[in-house]
Amino acid sequence: MTLPELGETPGFREEARAWLEEALRGEFAAARGLGGPGREHEGHELRLAWERHLGKNGWTCLGWPERYGGRTASLEDQVAFHEEYARADAPARVGHIGEGLIGPTILEFGTDEQKARFLPPIQRGEELWCQGYSEPEAGSDLAGVQTKARLEDGQWVVTGQKVWTSLAHVADWCFVLCRTEPGSQRHRGLSYLLVPMRQPGVTVRPIVQLTGTSEFNEVFFDGARTAAGNVLGAPGDGWRVAMATLGYERGASTLGQQIGFRRELAKVIETAKTTGAADDPVLRDRLVQSWLELEIMRLNALRMVRPDPGPEVSIAKLYWSEWHRRLGELAQAVQGKSGLVGELNDLQRLYLFSRADTIYAGSSEIQRNIIAERTLGLPR
Repeated sequence: MTLPELGETPGFREEARAWLEEALRGEFAAARGLGGPGREHEGHELRLAWERHLGKNGWTCLGWPERYGGRTASLEDQVAFHEEYARADAPARVGHIGEGLIGPTILEFGTDEQKARFLPPIQRGEELWCQGYSEPEAGSDLAGVQTKARLEDGQWVVTGQKVWTSLAHVADWCFVLCRTEPGSQRHRGLSYLLVPMRQPGVTVRPIVQLTGTSEFNEVFFDGARTAAGNVLGAPGDGWRVAMATLGYERGASTLGQQIGFRRELAKVIETAKTTGAADDPVLRDRLVQSWLELEIMRLNALRMVRPDPGPEVSIAKLYWSEWHRRLGELAQAVQGKSGLVGELNDLQRLYLFSRADTIYAGSSEIQRNIIAERTLGLPR
């Protein structure tokens, strides 16, 4: 008998484990292990079907209210499910941006109509989302966005460019931070719009990465339209809403992200045993250190999760991105010379993709500034 960890609902972990074991047979047996950073191209249609199967059976959006398809599950139960999901080698989720970022933001800022319209399709895996933040001249300095929107005949008309937009090529909707007050600067005059991707005026161009895949994209809005009611929060209050989304991205959602991290670390350790690298005391010490830091990452994520995430969640982003980059370097080290030749394997792909981790979603330099100024109260 498995005893529940402190705070878990008795029997919940066992229920999740049994369901996953049964579900990942037959039709979804081939989905095991698919996807992840630098591998988002793998089995997309099968993983999309899996997402809908999860939703149909009540295993997505566990912490959401029941009226929107969730279970109002405790944080401890959510963590238990993530851990069992990783243990089952289930595929990387295709709906994580909807469930982990925009969903909680809609729950916090959305009207009843917006919640009823957008939350159920996310929970059911029927609509996928992407994040329209970064621009060619406004990456880490998000307050410099220049994408514009104006109201015209009851619709927002959006014009501008976004870049490094993960999964835009498969997304149905994009939450777009744009400037809606002419002449406004910096944090003022921004609005947070919900924009359909499959319409005239939206062009997506994949960006080929070092891994040879194209998870990231450029997105061009040339008169794209969305209903006047598809603004989250008040017009002009987009900065506050956008920062809340980043709080969710860097807080609770990292618990789901760690599914892939644990799987990757396990593969690095397995490879180290196979190649003999685990017998090297220096590399063995690095492997142990990596495991310990991943455990700390989990505990920090649990400690920081709360309904109103503050600037301290930048610690989570800084921590996981630096850790993942080091894991990529360790993945190359345990392979030895064989890691430098042949077709791209999973560990080589991990090394190449993780080079970007300390840049996207807020660079490490910016995160350190936020931690220093807004959390520790140090001077600018």
